[in-house]
Amino acid sequence: MAGSPTFALHISLTVSPKSVYLNLAELLLLSLQSHEKSSITCVALPNIRLTRCPLRKKQHLPEKSDITSSMEHTDPQLISTSELAPVHRSGTTPFSQQTVVLTKQAYIELKWEAHYWRAQHARLVEREAALKVEVEALQGIIRDLTQRLYGAKSEKSACPDRAGESKLASPRKRGQQPGSTGHGRSDRTALPVVTEMHDLSEAAKHCPACGKAFAPFPGAESSDVIEIPVQAHIRRIQRPRYHKTCQCPQVPGIVTAPPAPRVIPKSRLGVSVWTMVLLDKYLYGRPTHRLCEELQHHGVPLAQGTLTDGLQRIAVLFEPVMRALYERQMGEKLFHGDETRWEVFEEVEGKTGHRWYLWVTQSASVVFYRMAPGRGADVPKAHFAKLRKDLVDVVLVCDRYSAYKCLAKDHDELILAYCWAHVRRDFLKAARSWPELESWMFAWVDDIHALYRLNKARLEGWDETVPRDQQSAAFAERHRDLETHLSQMQARCEAHLLDPDLHLVKKKVLSSLHNHWDGLTVFVERPEVAMDNNTAERILRNPVVGRKNYYGSGSVWSAHLAAMMFSVVQTVLLWGLNPHHWLSAFIQACAENGGQSPSDLSSFLPWQMTPERREELARPVPVTWPPAACLAQERGEPAGADTS
Repeated sequence: MAGSPTFALHISLTVSPKSVYLNLAELLLLSLQSHEKSSITCVALPNIRLTRCPLRKKQHLPEKSDITSSMEHTDPQLISTSELAPVHRSGTTPFSQQTVVLTKQAYIELKWEAHYWRAQHARLVEREAALKVEVEALQGIIRDLTQRLYGAKSEKSACPDRAGESKLASPRKRGQQPGSTGHGRSDRTALPVVTEMHDLSEAAKHCPACGKAFAPFPGAESSDVIEIPVQAHIRRIQRPRYHKTCQCPQVPGIVTAPPAPRVIPKSRLGVSVWTMVLLDKYLYGRPTHRLCEELQHHGVPLAQGTLTDGLQRIAVLFEPVMRALYERQMGEKLFHGDETRWEVFEEVEGKTGHRWYLWVTQSASVVFYRMAPGRGADVPKAHFAKLRKDLVDVVLVCDRYSAYKCLAKDHDELILAYCWAHVRRDFLKAARSWPELESWMFAWVDDIHALYRLNKARLEGWDETVPRDQQSAAFAERHRDLETHLSQMQARCEAHLLDPDLHLVKKKVLSSLHNHWDGLTVFVERPEVAMDNNTAERILRNPVVGRKNYYGSGSVWSAHLAAMMFSVVQTVLLWGLNPHHWLSAFIQACAENGGQSPSDLSSFLPWQMTPERREELARPVPVTWPPAACLAQERGEPAGADTS
């Protein structure tokens, strides 16, 4: 064989084939330590014989060949018994006395292959370990998604190990508890009273035995039944005409009363209809087509397109109100912000898909919604662009979304207060996804629960009109307890993060807690700041219900109308006003102003109203007599008395 060494190795083994396979490379390496040209026998163990002998035909090699020079050594070496596989003395096989002949080139190839496959095996072991970690992570995600899809949605979670104990420890029944103060009878004095007389028949007014008539007894037995009659009617407005009997040129020939005000010129739908349509969709979350079905059952057939066209024309009436809400909010210092998805089923140039986002910002006196095609930082930046420059230490309570962090970078006076409810959800999510870490995760959930309890106890002694350093001794003591608990949580978090063997999931949740610690502790020095962003999440509940019922908006203008109506209705509710009364009064004022928004909005902005006006709008809409009652009065039947 050209280029091959001039010797061969004869190996005679009496070990098992498995031992030969596992130690063949080491055995060949040790056998080359003997470079005798003649036949040499190296006995290492019984039943093992290693023989090296020259080939019958020698081939010429260069004089300076490394292989030739290495063959000139004649010192034989014994193979160490510790480097060989154990030999089984009993149970010989047909292959126990076989001779293997290898050239040195083949040996070098075998040695290289042995190292190669060892490296491959090490890489595969490492890859298998990484795949196991990945599989565990994916299984955790599957458990989390399964819980979200099929599990309970309530966040009032407790550790399963203690679930049974809690039920036994507090056998509290649902509903009002014995001995507690109830809400009392509901106040219904605003409802009108329609008296009905249920008298005996003429035959029943006489004694059935003797036939003598019964004498009237002073007083009457009274009982009340609440009814809500829904009866549509047509207001037929008749304007008598008069003709002049003089010759004055400035007077027209026919004189009539001015036409009835209409919110939409020449529209037959009155103020009550548009009030009902707006509240039904944007407060109660019912699709327009369902309202049309209900009106059809009441004898008022209305096409959905008629209502849609009317809503598009009404939208402009609320734009001045939205500007007033925005100006008011930009002068306040404490905000809650959040966002949720909203579908707009209209093709927009440059945008892929129908996913829009509804952003909400709530302050002390205003709830402001903004519809945007994206979820980027440009939306909150545009909203806070006109924030008053003289304000300092403005706080925005939000989640850990990066858009709010970008907003804070552009506004030095803005402080982000992060939400502890989101931190708690991190631990609950990890506990659901990794059952083996459940007890560890719920220990942190208990710490957060204790944090809420300590802060609640602290706020019971807080006077918002007094600076923090001048608060009562009870507040100061509970404030120290709160700070102590927070410092213990922070120290434990940092100690866990220093552990190099910390589980990847534990490291993830604790790293997020550590990175947002400053924002999570804003409430400590500023008790007026809430620990969580549940305020914004609750204010988004109403739009989310509507989104589930009517899927979003069919066009861009209707999406912006939805944001306007959500803002108006929720701000009215924030001030404790009756949305039906406020909306009826506002639309009526628009109708009386020729179908345009009133120039003076002071009677409709809650912070500019007089106390008497707010009290008036907090009550239900004054009830007007329905047509049936009017007919009863015309017939001389007992009429109702207004006791409001």
